[in-house]
Amino acid sequence: MTDPTQITDWLTRLNAGDRRAVDLLLPVVYEDLRALAERELRNEYSDHTLQPTALVHETYVRMLGQQRVVWQNRAHFLGVAAQAMRRILVDHARAKHSIKRGGGQRRLSLDAELHYDETHATDLIDLDDALTRLANLYPDKARVVELRFFGGLTTEDIAAVLNVTTRTIERHWHFARAWLFRDLSPSATDQ
Repeated sequence: MTDPTQITDWLTRLNAGDRRAVDLLLPVVYEDLRALAERELRNEYSDHTLQPTALVHETYVRMLGQQRVVWQNRAHFLGVAAQAMRRILVDHARAKHSIKRGGGQRRLSLDAELHYDETHATDLIDLDDALTRLANLYPDKARVVELRFFGGLTTEDIAAVLNVTTRTIERHWHFARAWLFRDLSPSATDQ
């Protein structure tokens, strides 16, 4: 893990318009982004065409192309990276599988930590759709899921990104997990 204050310094320079900071930032955050990408791709099927390096580079390009982001710190940066990786993986799954249910997408389950599991599973596209529905109703709770599940951030890091207490994050996580479980359960979709 890189030094959070060093990342914050480069992000502050980037916010101030120093375009050289973009080139200096990548080597500093590369290992964090690569670990995030490896974590995401480890749960994909073995024939997945995206490799960690390609996912890192695509994520980095998308993130730094955003003009409206005011970078705060390492946790915020990784939170935005998690969101970008989610979009890339979902876009890739939609393109590859033409939005067919059960077409070989990544299988996920909603256990205590939203781990991957072949039993009681749902696919990445269904999870993304459910997160979108959750975000329409409870955006703060959906953001917690995104940061924790896709970003791998700790409760403390998420609290820092969202500027709330860790207890609030725990409550949001508990609520969102229950909401997603209900939304994604077969009985909910049959109604």
